[in-house]
Amino acid sequence: MLVESEIQYLADKVHVHRWPQDSLPWDDSTKRNLDDLINKNPHKKKILVSEESVQIEDYTFNSLKKIGISVPFFKDECTMILEANFGELSAHVHITTRSSDFLDTFNRLILWRKNLKN
Repeated sequence: MLVESEIQYLADKVHVHRWPQDSLPWDDSTKRNLDDLINKNPHKKKILVSEESVQIEDYTFNSLKKIGISVPFFKDECTMILEANFGELSAHVHITTRSSDFLDTFNRLILWRKNLKN
């Protein structure tokens, strides 16, 4: 099966928070920037998933691990949750899309995750 080198889509909701709790603390500027650009921004966010990273707007997350991708019961949406690093900091990232092609996005992300682990 053909694997895409990049997956691009728009997310309706993204939340990034520090994880694990014993990781390096985030300074106030980092928290404020993430809140302004991602967490509390009501606009759709551009997501770019590539071979070894996930980019959300201007933030690139790498060292990806514990990637979960699901379609919640009774909801027309796809959610990806992962642990990653951005720079020296660690994060837990939740990305949800409610687009009309959410199942296509789900299938593409599942294939990407499968190939990432190999």
